[in-house]
Amino acid sequence: MLRSPAVAGQFYAAAPELLRNQVEQYLEKDQVREFARAMVCPHAGLMYSGPVAGAVYSRVQLPDTLLLVGPNHTGLGPPLSIYAEGGWNMPNGRVSIDHRLATDVLERCPQAESDIEAHRFEHCLEVQLPFLQYLRPAAAIVPVIMMSTELAVCRALGEAMAAAVLEAARPVLIIASTDMSHYEPDAVARRKDQWAIDEILALNPIGLHRVIREKQISMCGFAPTVAALFAALCLGAKQAKLVKYMTSGETSGDYDQVVGYAGFLIT
Repeated sequence: MLRSPAVAGQFYAAAPELLRNQVEQYLEKDQVREFARAMVCPHAGLMYSGPVAGAVYSRVQLPDTLLLVGPNHTGLGPPLSIYAEGGWNMPNGRVSIDHRLATDVLERCPQAESDIEAHRFEHCLEVQLPFLQYLRPAAAIVPVIMMSTELAVCRALGEAMAAAVLEAARPVLIIASTDMSHYEPDAVARRKDQWAIDEILALNPIGLHRVIREKQISMCGFAPTVAALFAALCLGAKQAKLVKYMTSGETSGDYDQVVGYAGFLIT
């Protein structure tokens, strides 16, 4: 099964050369690349979240296999969906699915289903691919979309991903896709986002899940981030660092209704 691009020409340039140039403008030169067990990266249109995404991708060692986890914005598909075989077409070529790794996660996580509907029009993982293709053209992916935000599901997925990565016995990077607060005044968004940032930096998935609910933080991909934190801890993570934070106001000039973007490395 081949997936067609859903947001080419909207969230990123549809023409191959224009897209390569667009990615290049957000990547930072001469950065030291670090090994990471997981990372957190935003997924808005590149004109807004590109500086944060580019900063994170400029600092991480990308292996040949990426396990991508993002939220379900469309309402399609099951509560936890894994795109288990085939490939994704993009303006700069096809990205292969790592069927074996996808199957391993499915076998270890009873809540997950092999599904394509949740992925068909979803943008949150697709916007990671221009960076991945530019930096690691031969990389394969396992796309996971979460509609469920239950803590037990986040934990189960995280533990399943970690077990599958250990079984693979080769480098696999887990990438959680999320934006931060949505459509708040800039000062409010920054205050709320800091509560979430503090829990991520503390490597506290339960605390992140709790503070999102208690403080009503509209972080769309908090469940994927919680799952990635559980996975990273199982894999031996010791530290999380905030690479870059900004809001859409810094691009649009509108500070009354902003979206927050944050990028992290979990090592």
